[in-house]
Amino acid sequence: MNATAERQVYLSGEWVREADAKISIFDSAIMLGDCVTESTRTFRHQPFRLDDHLKRLYQSLKVCRIDPGVTQAEMRAVTLKLLAINQPLLGPADDYWIVHNISRGLSKPGPNPAQKNPATIMIFNSPMDLRGWKKYYTQGCHAVTSFSRAIPAQSLDARIKNRSRLSYTLVDQEARLVDPEAQVVILDIHGHVSENKGGNIFAVTDGQLRTPTADNCLAGISRQTVLELARSLQLPISECCLQPYDLATADEVFFTSTPYCIMPATRFNGLTIGNGTVGPVTRQLLGAWSKLVGMDIVAQAEAQ
Repeated sequence: MNATAERQVYLSGEWVREADAKISIFDSAIMLGDCVTESTRTFRHQPFRLDDHLKRLYQSLKVCRIDPGVTQAEMRAVTLKLLAINQPLLGPADDYWIVHNISRGLSKPGPNPAQKNPATIMIFNSPMDLRGWKKYYTQGCHAVTSFSRAIPAQSLDARIKNRSRLSYTLVDQEARLVDPEAQVVILDIHGHVSENKGGNIFAVTDGQLRTPTADNCLAGISRQTVLELARSLQLPISECCLQPYDLATADEVFFTSTPYCIMPATRFNGLTIGNGTVGPVTRQLLGAWSKLVGMDIVAQAEAQ
């Protein structure tokens, strides 16, 4: 259903048509890439862990010293109102991506970068398009390390989810020089596995689920969901340092992120992972997530 012309967005207190949504070229999001963000999705038209995403959003705002001018409860209310406005334009088997972008507002050049104007609040709903990922549920993807490294936490803490995505865009392009369909694995400056351009990384070795600590990567909500599901399934878990060696020798590897939830990887830097098929623990976790949200995650992607 093409509803682009009619969908509404929330823009700093106003409800406007998506096609009419505009911000100033002097906004700090444009001038400085100074903008925090959150991406949530719905399952069966219901937002998933919205409060967790908003909590992280407000933590990012605090650390970045951005005053949004509204409380977390008020942000939640307008988010749900926007979703209700746009819901009739969504197909019955489809879901929305809920995106928040909040900048420091107008930021003309000067000696002091502190916020001087009201924040710019941008919230929109975009139909969840899973076509680019759907084949990986059954085939697995090719995970490839980039040669550029993650920004160290001493410079910019990865737990601040920000819209300055240039470093992620570059590492993704570097991985695709090896394989046009590669999914990037970013290493930190010490050679430890960090994250994907938009998600977290897990390995399964001898039945144990292993993932990097949040010291060098985003503490993803999808990552947290997998950890909670694993505990409910009584799977052994280890949050630890991982090296590329650990991915190459793992029995299973997968990525986690808001849109696709879990994306299996069956190759790493050209090497076969395990027996080269989507592994049983990955399938078990995907099944548990589907049960949690009351719908078949893989089937929804395959239907697109």
